[in-house]
Amino acid sequence: MILQFFLLIGGLLLLIKGADWLVENSSTFARKKRISDLAIGLTIVAFGTSAPELVVNVVAAYQGHEDIVFGNVIGSNNFNLLFILGITGLISPLLVQQTTVWKEIPISFFAAILLFLLVNNFFMNQVGALDRWDGSILIIFFLTFLFYVYKQLKEVPSTTPPAETKHSSNGRILLFILLGLAGLILGGRLVVSSAMEIAESLGVSEKIIGITIVAAGTSLPELATSVLAAFKKNNDIAVGNIIGSNIFNIFFILGLSSLVKPINYDAVFNTDLYLLLGGTALLFLFMFLGGKKTLERWEAGVLLVIYLAYTGYLVSMEV
Repeated sequence: MILQFFLLIGGLLLLIKGADWLVENSSTFARKKRISDLAIGLTIVAFGTSAPELVVNVVAAYQGHEDIVFGNVIGSNNFNLLFILGITGLISPLLVQQTTVWKEIPISFFAAILLFLLVNNFFMNQVGALDRWDGSILIIFFLTFLFYVYKQLKEVPSTTPPAETKHSSNGRILLFILLGLAGLILGGRLVVSSAMEIAESLGVSEKIIGITIVAAGTSLPELATSVLAAFKKNNDIAVGNIIGSNIFNIFFILGLSSLVKPINYDAVFNTDLYLLLGGTALLFLFMFLGGKKTLERWEAGVLLVIYLAYTGYLVSMEV
C-alpha cells in the first residue's frame, strides 16, 4: 500500500510537469503559426490530456471491464465539466469566446445526447450496449468535429505578434510537446494503476472505481493543464481543453473502445449521463447571466459544489 501511494505521488508530479510543457509549447506554436489558442486547446491539448482515458479504455474494453470503460469516460466528463471548470473558474473568472458558447458547448451537449440514445437502444442497436456500428457513428462525428476545427484554424487567426515567440525553434517546441504528452500518459497510467490497487484493496466496486478514482485520475492532465492555463490567463486553453476533451472522450475514445470490442451498458450510468447533460446545459446558461459570456467565480463554485455533492452521494450509496 505504501508503494502504491508513492507511485500515485510520482504520477501526479509527472502529470503536472507534462501539462506545463504541453500548455506552454502548444501556445507558443499557436502564436508562431498564427493559429488561435482555442483551436490548439480543442485539438492538440485536448487530445494530449485525453490520452490517459484512451489508454485505459482500450485496455479495459479488450479485457472486458465494461463498467471501467463507461465509468471512465462519463465520470471524466463530469469531473472535467464540474470539478475542473469549477476549480479553474475560482482561480480566475473565465472569459469564453463567442464560438465556444454557440458551437463547442452545444457540440459537447449533442455528444452526450447521442451517447445516451445509442446505449439506451433508441436506434435499434444491441440492447444495452455500444456495439461496433454505434462506434462507427461516433467516429464519423469525431472526424466531422476535426474538420470543423480545421476550418477554425483558418477563420480564427492568433492575434499575438509572432515576435514574442521568435526565439523558440520549431524543433524545440515539438520536443517539449512530445515530452509533455509522454509525461501525461506515463503519469496518468501510474495514477490510475496505483489508485485502482488502493481502491480494490478497500473493497470498492468496479463501477465506483471507474466513475470516481479512475475518472479523476485520467482527468488529472486536464486539471493540471486548465489550472496552469488559468494562472497564465490563457482562457482559451483552459476552456477549450475541457470542452474539447469532453467531445474527444465520447466521440473518439468511446467510439474506438467499442470498435475494439462491443461494450455492454449498465443503465445505472444513465444517472451520470443526466448529470453530464444538466451540467453542460447549466454551463451554457451561465454564459448569459450578466451578458458577459464569462464563467464567474460564484458560477464556478456552483459547478464544484454540484460535483462534490454528487460524488458524496455515490460514495454514501456504496457504503
